[in-house]
Amino acid sequence: MRIKKFLAVVLALAVVFAFASCTKNPGNAENPSDESNSNSASEEGVIKIGSIGPLTGDNAVYGTAVKYGAELAVKEINEAGGINGCKVEFRMEDDVSDAEKAVNAYGVLKDWGMQMLAGTVTSKPCQAVSTYAAEDNMFLLTPSGTSVECLQAGDTLFRVCFSDPAQGTKSADFIAEKGLATKIGIIYNSSDVYSTGIKDTFVEEAAAKNLEVVATEAFTNDSATDFTAQLTNIRSAGAELVFLPIYTAPASLILQQANTMGFAPLFFGCDGLDGILSVENFDASLAEGVMLLTPFVANSTDEATVKFVNAYRANGYEDTYLNQFAADAYDAIYTIKAAAEKAGVTGDMDTAAIGDAMKTAITEVTVSGVTGGSITWNADGEPNKEPRAVKIINGEYQMVE
Repeated sequence: MRIKKFLAVVLALAVVFAFASCTKNPGNAENPSDESNSNSASEEGVIKIGSIGPLTGDNAVYGTAVKYGAELAVKEINEAGGINGCKVEFRMEDDVSDAEKAVNAYGVLKDWGMQMLAGTVTSKPCQAVSTYAAEDNMFLLTPSGTSVECLQAGDTLFRVCFSDPAQGTKSADFIAEKGLATKIGIIYNSSDVYSTGIKDTFVEEAAAKNLEVVATEAFTNDSATDFTAQLTNIRSAGAELVFLPIYTAPASLILQQANTMGFAPLFFGCDGLDGILSVENFDASLAEGVMLLTPFVANSTDEATVKFVNAYRANGYEDTYLNQFAADAYDAIYTIKAAAEKAGVTGDMDTAAIGDAMKTAITEVTVSGVTGGSITWNADGEPNKEPRAVKIINGEYQMVE
């Protein structure tokens, strides 16, 4: 009897010590790079993960999806006991896909006590924030920041998605391998690093694959309303396929205006087109036949996807945001869990120490994700996984084999 009581006391003390390892040390929102913030630890028994992305504005579909996917993963992880005995807290700040607002949001999250960052969502804000994260030696894992520059500021920066060059190359390869077209037109946003980066590598790879780019048409954020001239030039050049390395807001207008003109080529995009079916006031039937590279399809029957989709819906989230961004964020949080457990991360560790531990551990784990099967990472921050493509048929994504 005494032995049982003794063992109970020892077990209770072990639990106390496991959860009593975190102390409060908030940062300074006015100066995100203030060194006083770089060594913050979280509250008692807690690991704090922040995120930044557009929850309002034209790109809100991406940020909201990331929020939902991350929240779901955090909920599941906490229900299963947390990370190394610590509860996970998640908080996301809105940047309206604006770099300056993203930097401000980074400061707010540091003031909250953020120790790792699952973000930011879009490329230009991610580039801006990555500089501060690198200065703080904070571990950053962006679900969807695709530009090369997102990872160039330091060695604690990683991503779940493919980079822009990889998307451009994979798109050209897929079009050539499937024989989808030989004459291609391109409409891209010359004021956006995401769009420009994909366009550049697509053009290079298209030439290597004997695909002829017959017209390359640009627009900027300030002129993203009327695409009649671009579509007219592409049609006159004889394009069979129009490559759209852009986001859903301008893409929806392009599809509407092409339909009005009676121009019906094959439209092909990348992950930025994911969510096109849920654009407000857009006739989704106009997206029929559109193809895009995306690592996630909600109606796939593999075990990981079915589990994720069922849990997502059971949590009450709208299907509007059940896209690759939600899946990328879900994989991002589980990747953080796997790497943190590999590294022995706990809540009492400051951000710099966590960054040092995580940048090594993430290269030593394999995550069975919903966005590409078995995923591993290189020290340069890039993921290794298989690309997937879908075609919109009867208002649903259908995987293209």
